Amino acid sequence: MDHDDMLFSPAGVEALRTALTRAGYTSHGIAARLGAAATAGVARNDFRAALRATEERDPLATLIRLFVCEQVEPEPAVAAALAPLPLAEALDAGLVERHGDGLRMGLDLEPYGDGWWLLSDVPASARPGRPLPAEHVLGVGGATQTLTGATLRRPVETALDLGTGSGAQALHLSTHARRVTATDVSARALRFAATTAALNGLEWELLAGDLVAPVAGRRFDLVVSNPPFVVGPGTTTHVYRDSGRVGDAVGAELAAAAPGLLTEGGTMQYLANWVHVTGEDWGERVSGWFTGTGLDAWVVQREVADPMAYVDLWLSDAGQAGDPQRAAAWLDWFDEHRIEAVGFGIVSLRRSGHDDPVVRVEALRQQVEQPMGDRVGEWFDRQDFLRVRDTDGLLAQRYRAADGLQLRQEATMGDEGWAVDRQVLAMPHGLRWTEEVDPLVLALVGGADGEVPLRDQLALLAAAHDVAVDELAEAAGPIVAHLVERGIVEPVVG
Repeated sequence: MDHDDMLFSPAGVEALRTALTRAGYTSHGIAARLGAAATAGVARNDFRAALRATEERDPLATLIRLFVCEQVEPEPAVAAALAPLPLAEALDAGLVERHGDGLRMGLDLEPYGDGWWLLSDVPASARPGRPLPAEHVLGVGGATQTLTGATLRRPVETALDLGTGSGAQALHLSTHARRVTATDVSARALRFAATTAALNGLEWELLAGDLVAPVAGRRFDLVVSNPPFVVGPGTTTHVYRDSGRVGDAVGAELAAAAPGLLTEGGTMQYLANWVHVTGEDWGERVSGWFTGTGLDAWVVQREVADPMAYVDLWLSDAGQAGDPQRAAAWLDWFDEHRIEAVGFGIVSLRRSGHDDPVVRVEALRQQVEQPMGDRVGEWFDRQDFLRVRDTDGLLAQRYRAADGLQLRQEATMGDEGWAVDRQVLAMPHGLRWTEEVDPLVLALVGGADGEVPLRDQLALLAAAHDVAVDELAEAAGPIVAHLVERGIVEPVVG
């Protein structure tokens, strides 16, 4: 990479890596130096214990105080901690900056994951009262972690990170993709990503352009994107947040582009916001994004925010919380378009090659067993099982109830004792779905021990409940398919 492509010279990157490695400035090194209590305090932005633990100065202590605790440190100490990186180059690159009688961090240098470092701009919280610049490059936030956890981590040849920012998603892709391509509309973001890649000894193909434009005509095995998904009137004040598209159009645009981006069997996953319009079904709106794509789609809504909370969140995020006129204009736009809420979630798409794509859009508000990416993979695997089996095929299969499946009952005390009002199956693992069931379905699940085909199980149930076997079998097909999709019952293989 050329010097112009990175924040530092190639020699400077090598020198910085040497300094960080020598000091032990890694996630594990910092945790070991600070101890559990101080590390937990740092996660809450309470730096008191961390500062006490680093009073005795050495390079690691200085780096922790500078980049983790956001302190102003003496210039000689900073120069020693960054050596062999020349302090002049650190200043020129903006890594540190003069403040008062010392130096403070000018960029966020974060130990990330298992032995990585990630460079990004300093967050708004570290510079109170100073709005973020238009080309601010984000570090690791909640959205980053959500997409990281939700991504399918199976080995692939080619992976694409659309809108890479500082390169966090590309770092993770590098662990299971042979070749990584990353794009961004911001030239500044690409310089950060190039520096992050070089600092971690990685090589990525980095391309400039808006969304999918830089990779037109190319296909990938895995595509991920944490795009600028914030819903608004289409004005762009911050490239990390604003796509320039009106409303939730960027989510629909990515869905439309997905068929042309994916290899056969390829997967695309991205974060999105979608609007809840008064009098309309939000699920139908989002389902419409995938009409005609030919892709399997699983969309899970994880959060919902009202317009006031949504506007407050994103103005605060950009350091604009004290701008009532901007807030009022944004809220007026929501009112004008009858938007009563905004949903946030994860879109997972797959090019399965089948003519009958499965589209599911659902709210999944409960805590799920992590990593979510494993749950996504299991969901697509279950669709593969269901797709090739009609009702007869489902009835011929043996099933067993999910491990640890629980039954919860609600009952009312009456003259004749307890009367059961409601029975709910609850999964303590995986997606942790709860499902209200009637006695017949409960008996079906209870008898799913993997020993006999479902058809034989239904014959016993039909006799016990005085129901015709054929009628019960016809009704059981879609019920069992739903239970399999949710993971409440699992097919026995072999």
